[in-house]
Amino acid sequence: MTLWTAIPLVFIAASSPIFTLLRLWQVKEWRLDRLREHLAHENWFKQAYGWVRPAVLAAWILLNGAVYLFSGFNAPAVNQLAILLLLTLATLTCIQIGFKKQHLPIWSAKAMSLAGICGALVISATIVFGFVVNEPLRNILISVLPFLAPFFVGVAWIMLKPVDVLLKKRIINRAIAVRRAHPRVIVIGVTGSVGKTTTKELLANVLKPLDAISTPAHLNTEIGVARWLTGNLKNFPPDKPLIIIVEMGAYRAGEIELLAKITQPQIGIVTYIGEQHLSLFGSREAIRQAKGELLLALPENGHAFLNSDNEAFAELKKMCRSPVTAIGTDGHADMTAFDIEETERGLKFRALETAFEVPIAGTHNITSVLFSIAVGRHLNIPINDIARSLKNFSPLRHTFEIQNIRGVTVLDDTYNLSPMSFRAALKWARRQPHTKKILLTGGIIELGNQEEKIHLELAREAADIFDQTYILSPRFLKYFREGGFGDRAKPAIDAKKIEAGDLLVCSGRLPRSLIDKFLPSS
Repeated sequence: MTLWTAIPLVFIAASSPIFTLLRLWQVKEWRLDRLREHLAHENWFKQAYGWVRPAVLAAWILLNGAVYLFSGFNAPAVNQLAILLLLTLATLTCIQIGFKKQHLPIWSAKAMSLAGICGALVISATIVFGFVVNEPLRNILISVLPFLAPFFVGVAWIMLKPVDVLLKKRIINRAIAVRRAHPRVIVIGVTGSVGKTTTKELLANVLKPLDAISTPAHLNTEIGVARWLTGNLKNFPPDKPLIIIVEMGAYRAGEIELLAKITQPQIGIVTYIGEQHLSLFGSREAIRQAKGELLLALPENGHAFLNSDNEAFAELKKMCRSPVTAIGTDGHADMTAFDIEETERGLKFRALETAFEVPIAGTHNITSVLFSIAVGRHLNIPINDIARSLKNFSPLRHTFEIQNIRGVTVLDDTYNLSPMSFRAALKWARRQPHTKKILLTGGIIELGNQEEKIHLELAREAADIFDQTYILSPRFLKYFREGGFGDRAKPAIDAKKIEAGDLLVCSGRLPRSLIDKFLPSS
């Protein structure tokens, strides 16, 4: 095998696992902690290479072993087998890309840079082996290079990291400077384990009369917020009054603090402290401290809005220098809801002696609605105007969204999943009148050593509600079988069409193509 034959074959063959790993890392927001957590629980080799490539590699090893056993170190045969392996792997890559079965990253600047460096490393390694190592060992080493994709991705990350850090600092420092140049801006920070996006969207709807702007759906990291803030504030003169609502996410301590340094919030909302990303934080106490960084950043003349139904309320309140408004449903909070009712059109309740109708499903969302009412009143919006705004609210897609698809009632809660939102879906499903109820879920990730306990608890509750459950990942299937479903818990690959009139609850990140497999044919 000549070097110039090997280079394109190795490059094409290695592209598939490299693209797959980059896509997975991108889904994990380019965070090593989240990627490590995922790979620790999933078969990373299978995710990167599938099952066909390992089978091809195993067959190649057996054939080489047979050649050695019967004819010794037969160089021509070894060379032919090396070419065959690379041709097979390259063909598989072309087929996957051609039939759109290849997982590709979204081609951001970072993804393109990493992919480019990986490609250069693959070509460089092929050339080095081509010139330094003699045949037939050269061909053996070159032919296994596609299986070193994790190594190439890791080296590419190390090479890119100094530039990445420098660019991030530049983006953040620029955002801080732009924010300081607009002293009349009021920033409302929204954080919590769950409910951030829903609360932010409800609040943006309420504050429309004040021309408030808010971060796009699910944009809540420091770099994303910094870029967005810089891009939007530069369109306004420095002395213009403006209200900005910023969703703030975090996976470890210090990240909310940095977001607060960038945005300088005067109003803070902490929706709820739960178990989301428990494996990354280490404990619920660490989660509370991290989310509480928003409260510590508020000035004394600012204002905090906290969920008094949450057990973390008392400790969060102690962190506040500013006045606090408690939001709750127990009747003892500063802002509470009465006569809560869920109808086909959404939620109905009373608050501040006013009737509200909000087209949003799930009684757990009452707290998010109350936050928007409380902040609206704090900013002097008349209560009747708030009620009218909420009545015209457009719910978010894939976030506790109820649809009727070909006669099947579908609860689409597939953007994200936490123990709290899972329990909310179970509570909602229990109240539904459907004769047959099916649960489809991918399970809840990043729960650390609480994973088994939490899933078993959820499975026990779900087993009394649903006739059957389908689980996307084998990792979580065992919990649902042990938790009360038994044989009624099946892998998602066993999907079967359900009938019109049934209920399908979809919880957690699930591909639309999988959900469609359960729905009746059109």
